[in-house]
Amino acid sequence: MNIDKILKELTLEEKASLCSGSDFWHTEEIKRLDIPSIMVSDGPHGLRKMRDDTDNPNEAIKAVCFPCACALACSFDRKLLTTLGKALGEECQAEDVSVILGPGCNIKRSPLCGRNFEYFSEDPYLASQLATAHIKGVQSKGVGTSLKHFAMNNQETRRMSYSANVDERTFHEIYLSAFETPVKEANPWTVMCSYNRINGEYSSQNKLLLTDILRNEWGYEGLVVSDWGAVDDRPLGIAAGLDLEMPTSNGKNDELIIEAVNNGSLSMKDLDKAVRNVLTLIQKAEDGYAPATKWDKEKQHELAGKIESECAVLLKNDDKILPLDKSAKIAFIGEFADKPRYQGGGSSHINSFKVTSALEAVKGMDNIT
Repeated sequence: MNIDKILKELTLEEKASLCSGSDFWHTEEIKRLDIPSIMVSDGPHGLRKMRDDTDNPNEAIKAVCFPCACALACSFDRKLLTTLGKALGEECQAEDVSVILGPGCNIKRSPLCGRNFEYFSEDPYLASQLATAHIKGVQSKGVGTSLKHFAMNNQETRRMSYSANVDERTFHEIYLSAFETPVKEANPWTVMCSYNRINGEYSSQNKLLLTDILRNEWGYEGLVVSDWGAVDDRPLGIAAGLDLEMPTSNGKNDELIIEAVNNGSLSMKDLDKAVRNVLTLIQKAEDGYAPATKWDKEKQHELAGKIESECAVLLKNDDKILPLDKSAKIAFIGEFADKPRYQGGGSSHINSFKVTSALEAVKGMDNIT
């Protein structure tokens, strides 16, 4: 793809259309210039790809559910996260998904945050290291990631309107440092901005965040995408460094972009930057495309179990309870022994192709009651 040549041939209307999705999960295509559409899909601890036979984004294909980030962080194991990432990359290749939306490395600041299970840690160093390993694993398979949610998405209550107010030192040393290392060392194909405001300015149109820090200070050269529905002022967002709006605005924001360019409030230079980043993402997806990749769900289900075992944490071993005496009677108490609760809800909820309960895992042992 000759991006310089394409930029010269695109009309203003076509450029505007490329800056938002064509639907809930796909980028826009322009057939006359052979610009294909690519698909992105939810993650990050499994593939939540919408089924082809429905328009409901919550109707997902059967997939393997790996441990959530809150559990993965308990492993303190970079290699384990890279292994997980490679497995996710293979899933995406097998399902024609170009970018998986994750990992999430926001700092946990309150136990009330509804997405804490999707985030690694309260510690920025741990979060940054595991996110970096996760990204490297996925992208080694020719599939992109979306480092999210940039930044300070630390609560779900009124997430579309509240402002996270922070002083400069705290902002850089705690909230941004979790993102800085993955950006510099793993170069995620995309970075996803958060819903909330930061010191009064929406993340999706925050020039300090998206251009001054992310691009100028950290040297990021990839694409910045909005969280789904996180855009406030689309032309202002493009000027601030937001390249791609998801999902589609059904043409509404395209018109605002065109109007802003025509009246001079948005420069063609800023629009071309956004379009170039979209085209570069599409090119990366085309270059990495490996449709012959096989997805062995049974093998990955076994891998998920092995990863889970590495995430278990023994806080205290009073009276040497562990390891268990194999000759002693063992009782499982409660419904979760048969119907486990193993993941959170929302946009990362995996439609698990297989679930092995604790009782099933020990089936055949004669000392279980």
